[in-house]
Amino acid sequence: MMQDEVTPPGPQRSGPPPLPPEAALFIDFDGTLAPLAPRPQDVQVPEWVLPTLRHLHGALGGAVAVISGRPVAQIDGFLAPLQLPAAGVHGVERRGSNGLLRVEAAEPPAPLVAAAQALVAEHPGLLFEPKTGGFALHFRSRPLLGGLCHDTLQAALRALPEVLTWQIMGGHCVYEIKQRKVSKGVALAALQQDPCFAGRLPVYVGDDVTDEDGIAAAQAAGGFGVRVGPGATQARYWLEDIDAVSRWLGDAVRRLPAPGGGSPPPQALA
Repeated sequence: MMQDEVTPPGPQRSGPPPLPPEAALFIDFDGTLAPLAPRPQDVQVPEWVLPTLRHLHGALGGAVAVISGRPVAQIDGFLAPLQLPAAGVHGVERRGSNGLLRVEAAEPPAPLVAAAQALVAEHPGLLFEPKTGGFALHFRSRPLLGGLCHDTLQAALRALPEVLTWQIMGGHCVYEIKQRKVSKGVALAALQQDPCFAGRLPVYVGDDVTDEDGIAAAQAAGGFGVRVGPGATQARYWLEDIDAVSRWLGDAVRRLPAPGGGSPPPQALA
C-alpha cells in the first residue's frame, strides 16, 4: 500500500463528473473494464466495452489509452479488432497513436524467478505468469497463501544487489515483480506527450493499488482520478464497480458525438 494514499470515509466518496470533451481517458483493464477471473486468460470482456471505447476514441480525438499490468498483445487480443494507444506490463510496454511499440526490456533477476517458481511447484493453485520486464505470482485460487508469497519474494529481493532496481507490487490476489523506473504514472506522463493526448485533461480510471501511480500522475497534471471499488486511494472520485464504470462511460457516449455523426451503438449505451 502506498504510504500517501488516503481512504475517504464512505459518505464522502462521490462519483466523477461527466467526462469532458477535452479529456484524455486513461483506463485500466482487469477489474475496471472486465471482471477479474481465477486465471488471466479466463477473463470475459463485457459486450459494452468495445463499442464504448471505439466511440470514445473517436469522440476524444484518439485520446483513449488502456493502461494495464497485462502485455499490450493481450490487451489487443481482448479488444480485437480495436487497437488503442496502450501501456502494458505497468509501463514496460508503451504504444502511442502512431502504433509504434516501445519496450523497456529487462530480465527479472534469476533468484526472484526461482523463488516464485519454487512456490508454484510446492503449492498447487499458485500461478506464475512471465511478462516482458518482470513476472506475476497469482494466488487467487489460494488466497491464504498471499502472505507466504509476499514474504518469499521479499526475502529473495532483499538478498539481491539489484534490490533498488526492482520492486514487489501487490494487486488483487497477485504480486508482481517490476522495474522501479516504470509505472503506470510514468506511462501516462509519456503518453501525454503524444499529439492525440497533448493539451488534454488527463482522467485515469483504475481499481487497485497498481493504478495509484496513474491516478496521482493524472491529478498532478491538473486532471482527476477515479477509483473503482473499495480500497485506499488518492483519487478524487469513486465508482462502485464495473457496472458503474459502464454507466459513467455510457453517459459520455450519449453526450459526446463521434466524428461523422450518427447514433452510438446500442451496446455502448447499456
